[in-house]
Amino acid sequence: QVQLVESGGGLVQAGGSLRLSCTASKILFTINAMGWGRQAPGKQRELVATITSDGITNYEDSGKGRFTISRDNAKNTVYLQMNGLKPEDTAVYYCYADITMNIPLRHWGQGTQVTVSS
Repeated sequence: QVQLVESGGGLVQAGGSLRLSCTASKILFTINAMGWGRQAPGKQRELVATITSDGITNYEDSGKGRFTISRDNAKNTVYLQMNGLKPEDTAVYYCYADITMNIPLRHWGQGTQVTVSS
């Protein structure tokens, strides 16, 4: 239904910044919300931020005040600007796109590694 490709991950020192990008392609249905989740080794995947097609944003407490989600609908791309990174932010970051047919479906990308050193 959709292909999602993330980019922008890498290794940064604590306090540094990264901007993640995720572009959707091969879209068969209209994308509603897009967002980001992350999964650290040995941990469950957790949501980080979401943004609706109208630009309404929501953040989980983990990134609130440090992370900013945005999207470019013309490019079918969602971004996650991460500032003030902490070692506990280390995880694989996945983007998702919500597509509604008869039921809502959430599609995830393959992820991009973010590593924050002390």
